[in-house]
Amino acid sequence: MASRGVLLWLLVLGLAGRVAALDGAYGSHDPSTLVKDGNKYWMFTTGAGIYAAYSTDLFRWQSAPKTVFPIGTWPTWINQAVPGFDGTFWAPDVLYMNGKYYLYYSCSTFGSPRSAIGVATSPTLDQNSPYYKWTDLGMVVSSATQTDINAIDPALLKDSNGRVYMTYGSFSGGIGVVELDAATGLRKAGAPIVHVAGGNRASWEAPYLFKEGNYYYLVVNRGACCQGVNSTYFLVMGRSTNINGPYVDKSNVDLRSNGGTRLLATSGKYVGPGHFGLLRENGTNFVSLHYYDRNDNGNAKLDIANMGISSVDGWPFVTRDWVAAGRYRVTNQNSGLSWDAWGCTGVQGQAIAQGQYNNLTCQKWDFTPVGDGTYKITNAQGGLAADVVNCNAGNGAKLQLWPYLNNNCQKFKIERTADGAYLMTSLTGTRVIEVPAASTTAGTQLALWDQNGALCQRWYITSANTTLAAATAPAPTNGVSPESGTLQWNGSATTYNLLLGTSPADLRVQATGLTSTTYTLPETSALGQYFWRVDSNTGGVVAAGDLWSFVVEDKVPPLALAKDLTVVLNAQG
Repeated sequence: MASRGVLLWLLVLGLAGRVAALDGAYGSHDPSTLVKDGNKYWMFTTGAGIYAAYSTDLFRWQSAPKTVFPIGTWPTWINQAVPGFDGTFWAPDVLYMNGKYYLYYSCSTFGSPRSAIGVATSPTLDQNSPYYKWTDLGMVVSSATQTDINAIDPALLKDSNGRVYMTYGSFSGGIGVVELDAATGLRKAGAPIVHVAGGNRASWEAPYLFKEGNYYYLVVNRGACCQGVNSTYFLVMGRSTNINGPYVDKSNVDLRSNGGTRLLATSGKYVGPGHFGLLRENGTNFVSLHYYDRNDNGNAKLDIANMGISSVDGWPFVTRDWVAAGRYRVTNQNSGLSWDAWGCTGVQGQAIAQGQYNNLTCQKWDFTPVGDGTYKITNAQGGLAADVVNCNAGNGAKLQLWPYLNNNCQKFKIERTADGAYLMTSLTGTRVIEVPAASTTAGTQLALWDQNGALCQRWYITSANTTLAAATAPAPTNGVSPESGTLQWNGSATTYNLLLGTSPADLRVQATGLTSTTYTLPETSALGQYFWRVDSNTGGVVAAGDLWSFVVEDKVPPLALAKDLTVVLNAQG
């Protein structure tokens, strides 16, 4: 981003040891693509020496004690490439390949086209590891004039064929794409820099490339950055079947001719969203961005949004909603007990507590998005809303049913953690819904508390609807169809044995002596592919059934309900 008028946001994250929840992750300016190393997710941001932060759950972020380059030092080649460089690196990005992490960084001075992108590698991102060490490999590309592609804001794409590309650029000559040498991480010998968007010093910067199906998608920021609540940054996109373009928008206008379909813009407190990055994990698309918080003096913060693919036109969309509108059961990750309008009369003032799930109407909740990832939550029995008693924002404030009045104490921001659980923050402040004292006792009334990473503050939100998916092929006599996360089969045997495993060679007995032709999958089944077989037992004679598979995956709304247990059945052999 060339229009860096203010860099004050960058200083806060550098305080070693600071832990912040996602909504309070200050200083997250120009975040890199999120990348995982071991059990930690990492991001790198603009700053002196290149700031780093990590998280184990994508919600609670810890500033790392070390910068990539010790503050006040930098590779000596930069002095000649970018005279006047002061040690503030802009907009890094990171890619794992060849058994190490390649960190690409920008060197420039404000308002100048004299810029360069360099790269350094480390075998690990864990700063406590004896193997942690960044080795600089030198310059990848540079720029010198206003007609060049300004050499800042790199973003990397490793294609399905193993080839590696970098897109970059800011104002000046627009946005470019260049192929890198997958063995060295440097510019491939003879590779041209291809102009794919913007130009003529127009406001195009911070590009990002990703592939979906047969298309390459180019996401670019437009507007003015770095002006706090006055920022006008917004995201546009185009696509092409060729990595080098031409990239066109939904109206078939070339991005080199001022095209671009709007992807995300200012909404509510989220001012000037920018610097798109994409982490794909377990079927979920985590989009990393920075924004300026209108409700917090315009401080720059990290945002992690949700990306889906439209079932209407096949184009991506970005939303802060993690749960599609629908009816759900809400289960605590610690106790295994579910939200319950305690007493099941659905009357005003009734406590919202945790209880053993019995498929009662009062244990089902209707989630309605009301904007920017916040929800109104109403009970299926009577339609009253989840409400913080007396709109109290303090620790220990209890939850109850109350007529919906559109108050902040009746709205909850829902954010997803890495393991598929959710946190729900009351808009009365920053406190989240929890089971007090991590109780496992039925009847314990839910309350607000400071977010602290405890499992009693995390919730599984699963569909309360009847059918979650249909078989992908007609189910034969011994086939199945999933209903409410339940495997079903046809047969007339006396009893059945069910075997389940993660590979055909690893089937293990899951249940024996079943007298019904159904088996309900655990609600917290890990994501992934499973194989299963039902053997019939009639008069002591056991007959093995056919082998089938299903996939537990986390669908992105609105294609399916978020966090549905979706079972896709495919015949084997």
